Amino acid sequence: MNHVLLYCRPGFEKECAGEVQDKANTLELFGFPRVKNNSGYVLFEFYQPGDAEQFIQRQPFSELIFARQMMAVVPMLADLPPDDRISPILEAVADFPRCGDLRVETPDTNEAKELLKFCRKFTVPLRQALRKQGGMYAKDNPKKPVLHLCFVAPGCCFVGYSYSHNNSAFFMGIPRLKFPADAPSRSTLKLEEAFHVFIPREEWDTRLASGMWGVDLGACPGGWTYQLVKRSMFVHAVDNGQMAQSLMDTGQVKHHEADGFKFEPPRKNVTWLVCDMVEKPARVAHLMGSWLIKGWAKESIFNLKLPMKGRYDEVLQDIENLKLYLIENGVKFKLQAKHLYHDREEITVHIQRLDNRAPY
Repeated sequence: MNHVLLYCRPGFEKECAGEVQDKANTLELFGFPRVKNNSGYVLFEFYQPGDAEQFIQRQPFSELIFARQMMAVVPMLADLPPDDRISPILEAVADFPRCGDLRVETPDTNEAKELLKFCRKFTVPLRQALRKQGGMYAKDNPKKPVLHLCFVAPGCCFVGYSYSHNNSAFFMGIPRLKFPADAPSRSTLKLEEAFHVFIPREEWDTRLASGMWGVDLGACPGGWTYQLVKRSMFVHAVDNGQMAQSLMDTGQVKHHEADGFKFEPPRKNVTWLVCDMVEKPARVAHLMGSWLIKGWAKESIFNLKLPMKGRYDEVLQDIENLKLYLIENGVKFKLQAKHLYHDREEITVHIQRLDNRAPY
C-alpha cells in the first residue's frame, strides 16, 4: 500500500497536506499530497509500496494538528455495483491485518454526509461478510486495527485501516457532544472536546477533579468556565464583560473585572489555566508560557486564532517559539495541539507541566 487518507476540516486541506508532507519528509518516506479544496480529506501518495504502512505506524497521530483521522488505504474503489458492493470490498481487504472494529464513514462535508444513512445500513451486512471471510474478528476488539470505509460519493469509497493505538477513537474523527442547555455559550463545546482529545478518560478523576482551582482568561460570558464548574472546580473568571448569572449563582466563580494579560492569581493554587481570548496568537502563546514558567498553573488549554493567510506557518512558528520559551526556562512539559471539530479559524493547544517545581 502506498496511500494514506487523512480527514480534516473542509477548507483546511492545504494545511493538512503541508503538515503530512513535512512529517513524511522527516521520516524519509517520500511522496506527495493530492488535494481537492473543501473535500474534507487529503490523499497522500508515497512513491514506494509499503510506505503508507510505515507512515501510520511511525508517525504519532497525536502530533498531527490538522488531521482528524489517519489510515492507510488502497486506491479508491469507484462505481461499486449497486447489486453487490460487498464483493469488491472483500477483495480489497484480502491483505489487510485482521481488524477488530469497522467504521463506514464519510468526509465532514454536507454533500458527503448525505451518505451517512446508507453508511449505517451498509455497516451491518458488511461486518457480517468480513467476519465470515476472516477479515474481522468474531467479536469487536478495541486493541486490534480498525477497518475504515470512507464514501466520498455514491458507489465510491476508500478502503483502509488504522491502528487503534495511533488513531482517533471517534467515528469520522469527531467526538459527538451535545450542547448543554444551561451553558452560556456554544464555545463551551471547544473546551469539552479538548478534554476528550487531550486528557485520557482514565485520568479524568485525578486531572479534572472536584475542588481544583482554575483560571479562565477572557471568560465572558462563561462558556469555558462552565466546563470547570460542572466538574465541581472553583474558578477565577477574568474578563471586563459580564459573566452569566447562572454561573455566579453556583458560588464556585470569582469574577475579576481585569485585563487577562495583567491578572495574577491571588493564591498560587491553580491547576487549570484556560483561555479563549481573541488576540494575536503569538501574544496568547507567550502569556500561557509565562504562567507555566512562574508555576501559576499546572496545565493549560488555550486557543490560538489563525490568520487568513499562512495559517500553517503561523501555527508552526507560534508553537516552536512557545516550546523554546519553556525549555529556556527549565520547564519540563508535554504539548499537544489540534484543530478540533468545534474550532473554526483557530487551533487548540494543551500543555501539561511534568515537574513539581515550586511557584515563584
